[in-house]
Amino acid sequence: MRIYLAEAIGTFVLVFGGCGAAVLAGDEIGNGGVALAFGLSLLAMAYTIGPISGCHVNPAVTFGLLLARKITPQAAGGYVAAQIVGAVLGAAVLFAVAHGTSSFDPLLTGFASNGYGDRSPGGYDVRSAFVVEVVLTAFLVLTVLGTTEVRAPVGFAGLAIGLVLTVIHLVGIPVTNTSVNPARSIGPALFAGAAAQSQLWLFIVAPLIGAAVAAGLFAVIRPPAPRLSTQMAESATPIETLERLAR
Repeated sequence: MRIYLAEAIGTFVLVFGGCGAAVLAGDEIGNGGVALAFGLSLLAMAYTIGPISGCHVNPAVTFGLLLARKITPQAAGGYVAAQIVGAVLGAAVLFAVAHGTSSFDPLLTGFASNGYGDRSPGGYDVRSAFVVEVVLTAFLVLTVLGTTEVRAPVGFAGLAIGLVLTVIHLVGIPVTNTSVNPARSIGPALFAGAAAQSQLWLFIVAPLIGAAVAAGLFAVIRPPAPRLSTQMAESATPIETLERLAR
């Protein structure tokens, strides 16, 4: 149960931290600041809950790790449920905070939800949105898979994953507001009205496809080695570091 609670907490922090930066401070910090908020939120959680649950905080990451056989199907179901709960709670708390000003209108602003067409920040169509979400999710999942391998430098997985999420947001915000995470999309969409919810399908389907692409690519390029769980990769001691490098 503790691993699922950890995933819920981590996803809560990601949604409240990243989407909160967009909703409460987006005009002041711009896209670069929002991208950093998402990346730093994930970076912090990677070192906080990584040793407990592996810090997936994203159904697409869990799906990619499932395809790579780094997690069991039974555990994956619990992870996804916990992530969605955490995302909805994070969005709910953010919604309550944002309502502290009379100028807040979640339908007008979109409440940091994802979208395409007239709901895309840059007016990008559904094809562009689908492609960018598949490609950027593949970037993220490939980074998770690679940095949590036995031969990867120990202790740096969280840093690499947090940085790549920042880059992903810098690219994706103008197109879709950047999802690459079905749970992150579900949470805000529940509070952003029917228009956001009608487009939610893309931000569930495309990230899962991207995760599958990443898992397939990694299976091709991955050197033969024992599989390592994300929890083990993110909680290695100095002695374990030396042992892993010796392999």
